[in-house]
Amino acid sequence: MADDTDRVHARSRILDAAEVLFARHGFDGTSTARLAHAAGVPKGLLFYYFRTKQDILTALLAERLSTALDPETLIAPGDPVQTLVNVADRVLGDRAASAVLREVVWHEAHIRPEVREVLTRYRHALHDAIERALRASLPGTVDVHALRAAAAAWSATITARPLEPASADRRHLHEAASLRAIARLLSVGLLSTTMAS
Repeated sequence: MADDTDRVHARSRILDAAEVLFARHGFDGTSTARLAHAAGVPKGLLFYYFRTKQDILTALLAERLSTALDPETLIAPGDPVQTLVNVADRVLGDRAASAVLREVVWHEAHIRPEVREVLTRYRHALHDAIERALRASLPGTVDVHALRAAAAAWSATITARPLEPASADRRHLHEAASLRAIARLLSVGLLSTTMAS
């Protein structure tokens, strides 16, 4: 039993080390020797769990980048602003929990097609969840094009990589006040296209 536990821990340490090193040095800038050293495992054990360094990246993304978002738990009936804020809180909370992994995705998405595919699946799943939550929060039937546009705009807003930190004269995009203001703008636009059901 201890042997199985040791294997799980060794594999997990390899993925932990890969997450940090790929974010810091990039996939190509991280050697397998450095990865094994950081994980505290012999290099041969690295290849016991993963045939190639690419397999490590694939496992890291598949196992640690969550695309599950249940829109039902985020709906505030009759309140699209709060619904959007609920989605943002959940996504940004998940992102904070895996900020290092997000760095890996942002860094590698333009280089590696498999990372781009994972990011594309993530964004599609997020867009669909936002659209479903918004639709359920609105008091009537909304123009489908407006709904899709609002979901796309919110998805882009909450997944955007901040380019600069907040300052005294400029709010950070992901601050609560900024997000609520953007959510209000989107909601006003959506509500203007809503017809009572």
